[in-house]
Amino acid sequence: MSDLQKKNAGEAAAAYVEAGMVVGLGTGSTAAWFVKALAARNLPDLRCVPTSERTADLARELGLTLSTLEDTPRIDLTVDGADEIGPGLALIKGGGAALLREKLVWEASERCICIADAAKVVPALGTFPLPIEVVAFGHKTTANRIADVLADHDIPMPARVRQADRGLIRTDGGNLIYDAACKVIADPARLAADLKSLTGVVEHGLFLDLTDLAIIGTDDGFEMINP
Repeated sequence: MSDLQKKNAGEAAAAYVEAGMVVGLGTGSTAAWFVKALAARNLPDLRCVPTSERTADLARELGLTLSTLEDTPRIDLTVDGADEIGPGLALIKGGGAALLREKLVWEASERCICIADAAKVVPALGTFPLPIEVVAFGHKTTANRIADVLADHDIPMPARVRQADRGLIRTDGGNLIYDAACKVIADPARLAADLKSLTGVVEHGLFLDLTDLAIIGTDDGFEMINP
């Protein structure tokens, strides 16, 4: 029933959008339901900033007016999904390899709403592998530095580069993704800071202190979680 839950969450979030807003459009299966619900509302004077080429294609197909961070540096509301929602609305994002663009849009937004199905709410972050975006040049040496940081956080497994049948996964920005199987992230804030300090790391999937509201889809509707 997760598709129904995602649909319910996306439709509930679309009700927060008002005419004339600049709206950040997230990436992923749940965010796609929001984009569809937003287009169905047919609000005037909306401008939408997509977080990925995939989302841009969907929004364009549905007739939404697209903009960029360069043209609309102030975003009223961003709605996006998450791979995990932990205590205090700390998130892991990046399963769709769009975490850098997502975080740029989130940090430019006055308000951010996270939408998800009920299974995404967890007692502690870390079961979902933490995505870490790195520059392709010298990425194996960057991976060694990442492994040292993970070990310092009692995470023994090194991060693994994300691959598909066609080869290494590339982000829209041409970077690579490493996934760290953390199991439990005891101190998300410290891990976030330590990873961001590494040369070669572009961004990580820990979204901390960015979410103003989470809308969790249920089979019967939705529930809301405040920070």
